Amino acid sequence: MFNILPIKNGLENVEGFYCGGVNCGLKPKGEKDLAFIRSDVECEVSALFTTNRFQAAPIKHFLNYPKNFKTNFLLINSKNANAMTGQKGIDDIEEILTTLKTKLPNTINPIMSSTGVIGYRLDKEKICSAFDKFDFNSKESDATAKAIMTTDSFKKELCFRVEIEDGDFFHIGAICKGAGMINPAMATMLCFILTDAKIPKDDMDELLESSVEQSFNTISVDGDTSTNDTVILLSSAKKAYNKTAFQKALNLLTKEMSLQILKDGEGSNKVVAFEVLGAKSLEDAKKASKALSNSLLVKTALFGEDPNWGRIASTIGASNVECNPDNLVIKYDEVTVYSKEKPSLDSETEEKAFKVMKKDSFKISCNLNAGKFSYISYGCDLSYEYVKINADYRT
Repeated sequence: MFNILPIKNGLENVEGFYCGGVNCGLKPKGEKDLAFIRSDVECEVSALFTTNRFQAAPIKHFLNYPKNFKTNFLLINSKNANAMTGQKGIDDIEEILTTLKTKLPNTINPIMSSTGVIGYRLDKEKICSAFDKFDFNSKESDATAKAIMTTDSFKKELCFRVEIEDGDFFHIGAICKGAGMINPAMATMLCFILTDAKIPKDDMDELLESSVEQSFNTISVDGDTSTNDTVILLSSAKKAYNKTAFQKALNLLTKEMSLQILKDGEGSNKVVAFEVLGAKSLEDAKKASKALSNSLLVKTALFGEDPNWGRIASTIGASNVECNPDNLVIKYDEVTVYSKEKPSLDSETEEKAFKVMKKDSFKISCNLNAGKFSYISYGCDLSYEYVKINADYRT
């Protein structure tokens, strides 16, 4: 038995970690743009990165470390992605982190992560100037979460206290950023997860991959995949551990973080679950569900609150999964908008469906009636204007 209790102040609760954020001049004065997370012990590290072939310099720098390395420091900047900057972008990171070590000589294998505009080298002088501004013994989760924001409209942080047997407990907390270029090939985001659970490295890798699959890999805002997507899990190993409890808490945390990203999606107002039922295979269920959550035609229909089911059915058919229109049933929440017996919307059904689509969140269920497999992905609406101008290069 275990209890998972949400607690305030995010990363500040996790034993062994310190964090903070300042303005170093990358953003206008008064807006935080550089953050750190420090541990007083060497931490095990587990990480997952973007599937984009053009991985940003911070990811390449991370991957240059030996397998299963440990660290005690993260440095995160916003405003500049340090992506498509070649070897010089990696060299800039090395220079910045070498300067950091002169301020904190006990720094071990420091990691840097970046988010912002693609194609520009980091302003090393501004970033290094912040090392004299940081209080490396502070615990300021709010400042850390705000410093990593780019186009986000609100900070994203969460922490759980997990109570297990015999009075033992551990904490798991996270901060996250993400609002645009979100696609289920890991969503465009940075997420930093801290725990004081004494979790083995093999479990970290296994449980993080599983958790990301059921959370960040199920959401879509605009269908684009970034160069900088990163999820990092660090453990100070100062508290107890229970694998079942940890997986449950981690899943809750990453799911909530992913839904907050959708809620904050650029130009979006609604969070929609796309449930595909009765698929012949799990692959078919995933393919159809993610086709719906990615479809710009569907997203604009959601924005227009159009109850017509045509774009839903068309997207399923275009996904090339095994399906038959005679067997398809589409529901908006509990309102059946399409079936073989009732292919046209009457005025009463249309009004009920319209009321569903006015809500901030709802579910679109599509039963293919071709098998027993199901899958749910998550998406949001987008305005026509956003779709037309969605050609910038932010991450």
